[in-house]
Amino acid sequence: MGRQLTIRQTEFPYHISARCINRQWFDVPIDEVWGITSDLLYFLHHGFTFKIHAYVLMSNHYHLIATTPEANIDKGMNYFQREVSRQITKSAGRINQTWGGPYDPCIVDSYSYFMNAYKYVYRNPVKAGLAASCEDYKYSTLNGLVGQQHLIVPVEEDTLLFDPQFNVATLKWLNQANEEDSQAVAKALTKPKFRFEKCTNTNKSIRPENFVF
Repeated sequence: MGRQLTIRQTEFPYHISARCINRQWFDVPIDEVWGITSDLLYFLHHGFTFKIHAYVLMSNHYHLIATTPEANIDKGMNYFQREVSRQITKSAGRINQTWGGPYDPCIVDSYSYFMNAYKYVYRNPVKAGLAASCEDYKYSTLNGLVGQQHLIVPVEEDTLLFDPQFNVATLKWLNQANEEDSQAVAKALTKPKFRFEKCTNTNKSIRPENFVF
């Protein structure tokens, strides 16, 4: 089956991810990859008008949530993927390509779905055993937003994190694990548009009216 055409739109955020070829590790230190991708996300914001909501770099893949006011996800992400690959290849002196395939976009077309994707992205390092808490993971925009490092990536105003009523409770909510919910969200993010499977108990537990802050 061929790859589905990317849906260009301006209204809703995308969850975007890509993995290294054969799920291998990046061939350069992750600090260097973080610097490369942070610089390129800065350019995506200014050169392609991407609005960046969250970004997490893992050892062999990344998660990005971004909105594209100019309906240019394909142009922006093709540039990002190409330049990341070029710079890593040059630095590592490798011959093989960096990415195992094209980026995978998923339209997140409701606030309910956004909250689920947001939590899934920031919990990824904790789930992988790379950090004790979401905010402590160094290669995440959340780490910069809470003031633990200087953040180059120009993240949009995070009203979920910095709501005066919920900012502390939001971190608590992010760090509450629910494996069943996480699996449902991961599956929903593989679709062109974020959708939960029908008729599952998990659907109810992760809708925002049931979130406990």
